[in-house]
Amino acid sequence: MRDIIRDASVDADRHLGILEVWYPDESEWDTAAFDEMKKRELEQIRTEGENYSRDEWFRNTPYFRYFRKFKKTYPVMMQVESFLLKGRPFPEGKYNNAVAFLTELKTGCLLGSHDADMIEGDLIIYIEAEKTPFPGIHGEAHSYPGDFTCRDDESVVVSMIAGADERTCLTDNSRHVLYFAFGTPGMAAETLERHLDQVLQYVKVLAPATETQLHMY
Repeated sequence: MRDIIRDASVDADRHLGILEVWYPDESEWDTAAFDEMKKRELEQIRTEGENYSRDEWFRNTPYFRYFRKFKKTYPVMMQVESFLLKGRPFPEGKYNNAVAFLTELKTGCLLGSHDADMIEGDLIIYIEAEKTPFPGIHGEAHSYPGDFTCRDDESVVVSMIAGADERTCLTDNSRHVLYFAFGTPGMAAETLERHLDQVLQYVKVLAPATETQLHMY
């Protein structure tokens, strides 16, 4: 298994974790077990959030502060509040994406999910120096100067602030998947490893025969 990053030009106090996953054929997935586990996890999240307070859950976290520097709202916070306060249902559909979304709700961390087979060449992670346009998952987007960014030989794949691109987003047919865990300045690499370990636990419930490899930068 080769390293998927060609270059990592980031600050010494910033880390990125990537869980590389090779899902088996869908016939080997145990979706019933995953659905049952997901139900239990969501019930626990609802119980823990009965007295939800933005101040206690997010306002003093590194992710909240990082997004505020760019005058942006932390998207995972909005996902949690939509689920807890507005009663929005958990998104149905892509199981390979559901493991990341469930991890975000449970841990409050920021993750990205990408189809490795759609990546052109190797990946480069860097601190952006200028606004670089790219086709985002929700339309035309651009990276932000000073932001943690990742690109391949074709274009930006993901930035913490702007989000994911459209080209490498997961589909129902994605089997070779990269789950990104983004660190803010000063966040310990061990924190990202714990978040990706949670992703791994969910992956193994969905498909016990799945092969994985952890990359830390």
